[in-house]
Amino acid sequence: MKRLATELTLVLGMLGTPFAMAALPNPVRLDSGLVAGTTTDDPSISAFRALPYAAPPVGNLRWRPPAPVKPWQGVRAADKPGPLCPSPQGAQKADEGLHSEDCLTLSVVTGAANANERRPVMVWVHGGARGMGGGTPSPTVNGAELAKKGVVVVTLQYRGGPFSLLSLPELSKESGHNASGNYGLMDNVAALQWVQRNIAAFGGDPNNVTIFGESFGAATCHFLSMSPLTKGLFHKMITQSHSLYPRDPTMMEVAAKHLDLKTAEADGLKFMQVAGAKSVAELRAMPWPKLVEAFNKSGKPEDFIWMYTIDGYVLPRNFSGTYAVQGQADVPVLTGENRDENRATADTAFDLVAAGKAKKPNPAMAIGFRGLDGYREYANKRFGALADEFLKLYPATTDREAFFSANASIRDNQRISPWMWASMFTAKRNKPVYLYFFTHAPPGPNREMQGVFHAAEIPYVFNKAGAAWTDEDRRVGDTMSTYWVNFARTGNPNGPGLPNWAAFDGKREQVMELGGHYGPIPLADPVKLDFWRRFYATQPAH
Repeated sequence: MKRLATELTLVLGMLGTPFAMAALPNPVRLDSGLVAGTTTDDPSISAFRALPYAAPPVGNLRWRPPAPVKPWQGVRAADKPGPLCPSPQGAQKADEGLHSEDCLTLSVVTGAANANERRPVMVWVHGGARGMGGGTPSPTVNGAELAKKGVVVVTLQYRGGPFSLLSLPELSKESGHNASGNYGLMDNVAALQWVQRNIAAFGGDPNNVTIFGESFGAATCHFLSMSPLTKGLFHKMITQSHSLYPRDPTMMEVAAKHLDLKTAEADGLKFMQVAGAKSVAELRAMPWPKLVEAFNKSGKPEDFIWMYTIDGYVLPRNFSGTYAVQGQADVPVLTGENRDENRATADTAFDLVAAGKAKKPNPAMAIGFRGLDGYREYANKRFGALADEFLKLYPATTDREAFFSANASIRDNQRISPWMWASMFTAKRNKPVYLYFFTHAPPGPNREMQGVFHAAEIPYVFNKAGAAWTDEDRRVGDTMSTYWVNFARTGNPNGPGLPNWAAFDGKREQVMELGGHYGPIPLADPVKLDFWRRFYATQPAH
């Protein structure tokens, strides 16, 4: 008792001011030692930053599974964010200490007053180019508002880019599983194991864990749901974008793309040449900014060379193979797409560009700006023998008509493909899936160009108000975050005062619109829906 009192005095000295009585008592004991957090702007919400869940993956631990944390003595300060994992941006600022390979940490935000509350847990898996985003608090991603609604929020960091995705024959041989790559997925597994061991100390329920993420983070959640290494580690899943039907070619153009091991190893050998190394030992001896530099030279972002690998160990099978044997996690899922992502743009964008009031987007990332000839070329390349039928359903005789038809076709696909995915995911299962289509464009100077862009929903999910938010934005944020918290609590997003959101049943060809309005909307016109089904049937299963 005397030692604990001494440690508590030390904690309060570090923090400067005592906690409000409603906050979680400090310090908190983890399986690796004591940690002292801080309060947020709301004194009833406690935050614990940069908690290590694995050893730093440096030196000989680079491109190996995450190793256990070395326990510490005394009280570890957990009141400030830790460094981000290496990224292209960080390589330019390495001397500032903002990025480091010593980054396998997570943060916990909780409103629990004691360790016996057993609140639902939400684990945020960040996105970013090939996972090189960040899991530390930001103006957009901050768990305090969700914590106020009764959940414990965990935001984790994991290896991305070449530190996560590198496959090489030498790495496969040394692994003991004849597998390499997927180190970021293994980081996520280690973080979820940490949650199982430690989250009860923060008032969280280890038997009620929801993983959620956007873009590459959503794809990571999907791959975690297909890995045998995650059995029992989470109980619900929210994927914001990229829940796509395995026969939809869009899947292999976004973060859900995956590689077979031989292809990934061949790409790894090319990377080794670009980096100027002849062995894994030489790669492990290189400073991380040099590896990021080689990564930047090894493929353009749209090439998607670097992806997770179907390695036979972390990921035994691809999506269609996993679903065929019912190998995915049997959990409730909430998932959907945004109106203007996957190479669609705001409907107002074309006229703004035509009037010289805005810069034309990159046509590679915005199909509607390829012009009439480019649109027809896209149709012929993508739909082959079905191209003429596609162009009758989504017709165009001018550049402007091509713009609107391209947008319409992409949006139809973004409702139909997740619905078809749900039909596979739920086959012979009784856990519900809730599908959404987000239609609220955030405020800002680029609103009429970007519309409801990729990642537009994130601040509303976290209910983190921006400076330009209107009363309508605040209503959307409150509604979205409440749906998400309800789902984390019970596996059902519905609750008092919310528009009813029906679960997928394989019969009603509709999804739930969120943001602009709230209610069920059809997937597409019946003739167009039939076209997309027949088109998918001609495509390979991924």
